[in-house]
Amino acid sequence: MAEKSCIKRLQKEYRALCKEPVSHVVARPSPNDILEWHYVLEGSEGTPFAGGYYYGKIKFPPQYPYKPPGISMTTPNGRFMTQKKICLSMSDFHPESWNPMWSVSSILTGLLSFMMDNSPTTGSVNTTVAEKQSLAKASLAFNCKNPTFRKLFSEYVDKYNQQQLSEKLAAEQVPPGLSQEISTPMKRVGEDVKRVDAVKDMRIDRKQSFPTWLMFLLVSIFGIVMALPLLQL
Repeated sequence: MAEKSCIKRLQKEYRALCKEPVSHVVARPSPNDILEWHYVLEGSEGTPFAGGYYYGKIKFPPQYPYKPPGISMTTPNGRFMTQKKICLSMSDFHPESWNPMWSVSSILTGLLSFMMDNSPTTGSVNTTVAEKQSLAKASLAFNCKNPTFRKLFSEYVDKYNQQQLSEKLAAEQVPPGLSQEISTPMKRVGEDVKRVDAVKDMRIDRKQSFPTWLMFLLVSIFGIVMALPLLQL
């Protein structure tokens, strides 16, 4: 059971977080257990973690804030092992360095900063930049499979659904390159049709003009033939 002072402290810190959120950090206590908090760290721009959403837990001892919490990460990230406690000066790995003045905000800010670093520690892993970027891209989809995440962080679930819808709509559209490939032959066909029509019009004009001059010639010849007897007289 959590001590009364512990509960009051955590409730106060949650109200402070709601009033003044920490950049790139969202944290909320479990509805059924004030000692268990869930957080999401958003990867900073300009780092391999950009675009990533990293979900994890903080487990506070009943004696908090006089004893440090345990911190773990659930989302595969390429920096820390998942489901394992992370070694930080603000975690229960180093109770001798814990400061009771530290809060949930300072703990998560320190975790985010340490995540962007490459310093090795207990619970850290070595991965390439490409691997971290790939995990960042897949992080939101991974998190949304977790029932607790979906329950506590509905705004990220909505974000994921919007991304899926955008990708679906983009996939249904004809790619620009393919559209150009289709339009070019169609344009050529249209030009060929115009040429054929022009040739037909020329032939029709020739057919219409031919009887006119021929008729005029026949009438002239006939007139001359009829006039010959009169000239002999």
